[in-house]
Amino acid sequence: MLLEGEAWQAKFRDFRSEAWRLETLPAYKVPQEEEEIRAYLAGERIDPHTHSNEYTEDLKRIRRTGKSKGRVHIVTRPLSTYLRYEFMHYRPHAWAGEDIRIMDVTDRENPLACVQDFWIFDKKEVVLMHYQADGTQISREVHEGNVTPYLEYQRIALAESVPFEEYVKGLDV
Repeated sequence: MLLEGEAWQAKFRDFRSEAWRLETLPAYKVPQEEEEIRAYLAGERIDPHTHSNEYTEDLKRIRRTGKSKGRVHIVTRPLSTYLRYEFMHYRPHAWAGEDIRIMDVTDRENPLACVQDFWIFDKKEVVLMHYQADGTQISREVHEGNVTPYLEYQRIALAESVPFEEYVKGLDV
């Protein structure tokens, strides 16, 4: 089943305990971010201490209700321009309550090399994220099979990654 619109939004509104994502790409082509990326390339930066938007407010609400939202992003250095832009936003997201972790596979084998992006909700429903090579999203699809492999991918990603704040110490991002 392909997910769009209200059905997709409901996944984030209705999860009971955890929404978690694996990100595997060095860049995502998101039309809503194009203007922000141009501003970033022109030297504009957000202030992570004061930055607030609908997403950070939702993260705070999720945290207050005892739920969690997290992700592991698999990266290699040098970081892409998109990753540097995204990292600028990760800091206020982490401070608002998202558990963001980074798995840097620059100098080692990627233990999740053949795994595509996905979300897992409450450890029982997987949504596969389909992208073109340039990071343009093609579709989102509810996985109809066994979720056990995705729970293992999540376990590996968490074990092989470090918290975002630890990863960026000493990096110019």
